[in-house]
Amino acid sequence: MPEINILPKEVYQLIAAGEVVERPSSVVKEMIENSVDAGAKNITVEIKNGGTTYIRITDDGCGIEREQIKKVFVSHATSKIKYTDDLNAIGTLGFRGEAMASIAAVSRVELLSRTDGEEIGTRYEIEGGEEKELADAGCPVGTTVVVRDIFFNTPARMKFLKKDVTEGNSVAGIVDKMAISHPEIAFRFIRDSKQALITSGNGKLKDAVYSVLGREFASSLIDVDYSDKNMRVSGVITKPSASRKSRAMQYFFINSRFVKSQTAMAALEQAYKNSIMVGQFPGCVLNIECDSSFVDVNVHPAKIEVRFANERPVFELIYYGVKNALQVGDTPKEVSFDSQPKRVVTTASGKLDFFVREEDKPQQMEFRTKSSPNKFWQVAASSDENLYREETKTDNKSDIHIIDKNNFKPIKTEDTAAPIKEKTLESESEIEIPDFRVIGEAFKTYIIIEIDNSLYLIDKHAAHERMNYEKLKASTVIASQVLLTPVVVRLSKEEYSVVLENIGLYSKCGFAVEDFGNSSVIVRECPSILDNEKIEDLITETAGKLLDGKTDITPEQMDWIFHSTSCRAAVKAGDYTSPYERELFVKKLLSMPEIRYCPHGRPVMIKFSKYEIEKQFGRS
Repeated sequence: MPEINILPKEVYQLIAAGEVVERPSSVVKEMIENSVDAGAKNITVEIKNGGTTYIRITDDGCGIEREQIKKVFVSHATSKIKYTDDLNAIGTLGFRGEAMASIAAVSRVELLSRTDGEEIGTRYEIEGGEEKELADAGCPVGTTVVVRDIFFNTPARMKFLKKDVTEGNSVAGIVDKMAISHPEIAFRFIRDSKQALITSGNGKLKDAVYSVLGREFASSLIDVDYSDKNMRVSGVITKPSASRKSRAMQYFFINSRFVKSQTAMAALEQAYKNSIMVGQFPGCVLNIECDSSFVDVNVHPAKIEVRFANERPVFELIYYGVKNALQVGDTPKEVSFDSQPKRVVTTASGKLDFFVREEDKPQQMEFRTKSSPNKFWQVAASSDENLYREETKTDNKSDIHIIDKNNFKPIKTEDTAAPIKEKTLESESEIEIPDFRVIGEAFKTYIIIEIDNSLYLIDKHAAHERMNYEKLKASTVIASQVLLTPVVVRLSKEEYSVVLENIGLYSKCGFAVEDFGNSSVIVRECPSILDNEKIEDLITETAGKLLDGKTDITPEQMDWIFHSTSCRAAVKAGDYTSPYERELFVKKLLSMPEIRYCPHGRPVMIKFSKYEIEKQFGRS
C-alpha cells in the first residue's frame, strides 16, 4: 500500500482545478480509477436509481491501511504523486487528490478496506465532509466504497441531475470504457439489482469488446498492432463494410486512459479514406502506448482531454497502423447471388397479401405495400381486389403485368382499362403540367426530358428526396407502417441514452421506438415511405446528431429526422427505372413547381436551351 501524501501548496496549485463531482458517473469514474491504480483484478460496480441514491465499488486491490484512511478524504491528498516533477510524467489514472474529498463533501460515504498485512479491516463513515465513525470490520483484502444520496446537502445541484435512466446510462458508459481499456481486469456491473455487464478479465481485448459492445460490433473487427518512434498503437478497428453513421463507437486510449483526441480521430478517418462511404465512420478501440512525459493529462479536471508534446508522431502512428491493418485484414465482403429473378408483388388495394403460386415457391419473393419507398411511382389502383400488379426484374429490365389473383393469369393491357386507373401516390394536382417528352436516362441517375425548345436533366434521387421531405413536413400526422419484423438497433451508451430521452420526438416523426435493454432500442413502426432496411442507419445517424447537443429546438431536431428519412426513402442513383416509371415521375415532379432543390441544397433539375446547344455545334 503506497503512502498517501498531503500535497504541499506549491504542488497542488499546479494541478488543473475544478469540481470533479458533476453527476453519479463522475463519482464512479474516479473510484474505478482508484481501484485500477490499486492493482485490482476484479472490480464490481453496483448502482441504484441511476446512482443517485446508491453506488458501490468493490475491488480486490492492495487496500488502505487504517492510519491512512482519513487522509483519503482530505483535499489534495494522494498516493500517486509527491513532488512537482511528478506532474511531468503521470503514470496512474488518478493523481489530483481531490476526488474522494469532493465525493464525501456532497454525499454519505462508507469505506471498508483491509491490506494484506492486516488481520482486521477498517470501516469508516463520513457524511457531508463530517467524520461519523471509524471502527473494526471484517472484510477481504481490497476496498469497498459505498456512496449514498449524492447531493443530499446541496439540493440546488441535485435538480440538475437527469432522469434515473439517463444517469444510469452515463454510469454504464464509464464502466464500458474502463472494461475495454483494461481487459485484464474482470468487471461486473449491477444496475438496479440486475447484472448488466460481466467481463472475463482474461486479458483478451476481443472478448472484452464482445461483452461490452456486442456481437455485431465484435464480428467485424480487424487487429491493429503497430510500433514507431518508441510508441505503439494496438487494438481493433472495424471493417469498412461495418461503418456507422456516427463516431460514437470510436474509443481512444492513451496508456489505457480514455481520452478525446481530434488528432487520433483525424488519423483514423484519413486511413479509411477511399475505403468507406462519405458520411460513414469507422469504429475502433485503440490504445496508444507512449512515454508518460510525451503526453500531458493535467489539462482538465476530468482528465479526458490531453495534450501531446508533438501531434505529428501520434497522427502518423495511428494512420499507418490502421492503414496497414486494413491492407492485411480487410477481406472482400461475401455475397450470394440469386439466379432467379426477384418478384415484387403489390396489391391493387395496397394491402399486404401473402400468396405464392406452387411454381413460384423456389423463387425469392419480396412483398411490398402500395407505399413502398422504392415505388414512388404508383401503379395499379383498383376497386377490384382480385387484381394485383407484378413486376419481374431480370438483367436490369423490368416487366410489368396485371394479374388476376383468382387464376394467376395475366390480363391484357387493353382489358385493364375499365377496372384499373393509373395514378400517382398523391391526388391529381390542379397545376397545369407542360407537355414533355421523356428521351431517356443517363447513367441510371439523370432522367432526360424535352420541353418546348429545351432539354432538362433531372437528378431522380435529389428530386425524390425533396418530394419525400416536403410530404413529411406538410403532414400533421406522419403516416406510419407497422413492421412485420421489428428492427433492433444496437447503440453506444451515449446514443442509447439520447434516443430514450427523445422517444417522443421520434414518435412525432412516425417512429415507434422502445427501450430494448442492453444499449439497444427496438423500432416497431416507421414512416410509410421508409424501407425497413434503412432504419438502423437512420436511428444511428439521428442519435449522433441529437448527441451533439447543438440545439434543443424540437422542430429543428425533427428536420434532421425528416432529412435522413427522405434521403433513405428516395430512389437511388444507379437504380433501374423503367420508361413507365420515368414518365410518371416526371409528371409528378412537374406538378410541383416549388421543388427546385433537394433538402441539402443541390439542384434537382438543370436546363439546356436549344439555342445554347446549337451554339456549341456552331449552328446559331
